[in-house]
Amino acid sequence: MAPAVQILKQHKLRVTPFRVDVLDIFVVAEHALSAAEIESRLSDPDRITLYRTLKSFEEKGIIHKAIDGTSQTKFAMCDAHCHEHSHRDEHVHFHCLKCENTFCIDTVFIPEVTLPEGFRVAQTDMIVSGMCEKCVLNNKQ
Repeated sequence: MAPAVQILKQHKLRVTPFRVDVLDIFVVAEHALSAAEIESRLSDPDRITLYRTLKSFEEKGIIHKAIDGTSQTKFAMCDAHCHEHSHRDEHVHFHCLKCENTFCIDTVFIPEVTLPEGFRVAQTDMIVSGMCEKCVLNNKQ
């Protein structure tokens, strides 16, 4: 069974050709993707269907927003243990200042933030900026 089909079934989503195509793009992606990047990789893009698909994938714990400090919303695959009631994407996002790609750094977790009484955390993001491995190597040559 193809990975995209398996992911859709695991998250109890209907298997459609469009959903499979979108997931296939995420499965091979090396960095977080904007909706525009995904749309450009689809053979027959429908912007409304794409946004609905991304929203349902995010709600089901398949993808998460990769906050990178830019004005563009990007998405990346979630950890295999994520589901609709529990996202485990509390890791650092790295934004390359040269190629402008955003990467999930799954091995570096955001430290727990203790707020004063009466405050409630909804989301915590940590962005690290610099040059990614590819850009560093290309810069040396």
